[in-house]
Amino acid sequence: MTTMNWANDDAVIDAATRLAATLGDDANHTVAAAAMDLSGNIHAAVNNHHFTGGPCAELVVLGLAAAAQAGPLATMVAVGDGGRGVIAPCGRCRQVILDQHPDCCVLVPDNGSVVSVPVAQLLPYTYRFPDGTAERFVRFNGRYYDDIVTGRKTQTVRYLDPVPLGPTTFVFEDGEHRGFKTMLGIIDSVTPIHLTDLDDDYQAGLRSHYPRMPRDAKLDDVRFHI
Repeated sequence: MTTMNWANDDAVIDAATRLAATLGDDANHTVAAAAMDLSGNIHAAVNNHHFTGGPCAELVVLGLAAAAQAGPLATMVAVGDGGRGVIAPCGRCRQVILDQHPDCCVLVPDNGSVVSVPVAQLLPYTYRFPDGTAERFVRFNGRYYDDIVTGRKTQTVRYLDPVPLGPTTFVFEDGEHRGFKTMLGIIDSVTPIHLTDLDDDYQAGLRSHYPRMPRDAKLDDVRFHI
């Protein structure tokens, strides 16, 4: 599983945690969720449990974000009431997020910490809705912004992090401000390679992004331009 930490994760967790803390003894509302869109806005809501199948908090957030015309969501998290902390989304929520926001990262608990995982990794071998028209984006660490905008960097190597071919939006986390910088870009090619195809220095750099990457990892060599 690919896990990464992003500068905006804490703000999203904080929004969901503060909302969860307001929930009382009503058994119909026990989970809060929050999501950040590419403009840096946070959308938060709670679940509405009912025996007929009331929606989870994550699905309520998707509707709330759609009503606000938020566009693609970058990060999603759910937090349980009563101090339960971050909880993982159910299977239905994972499928809906994947179909509607395929490039979203989901924050999940992992051995006492919270990690950010691309939603596609939460549903391996998943069914993908064939008529889905979700707006796609590719996420970059903010430190690469200057090199990409000037054309000095035209390659990235990804591990278990699908990248769409063709025109898309490049998204950079702004380490100094909440939210993201964005620019239009084009993914020219995605070529399968192996970690062992790369030199030792490149491998070491990748491990700073993907600390759990195995030695025999299969990667994608992505070429792009703006």
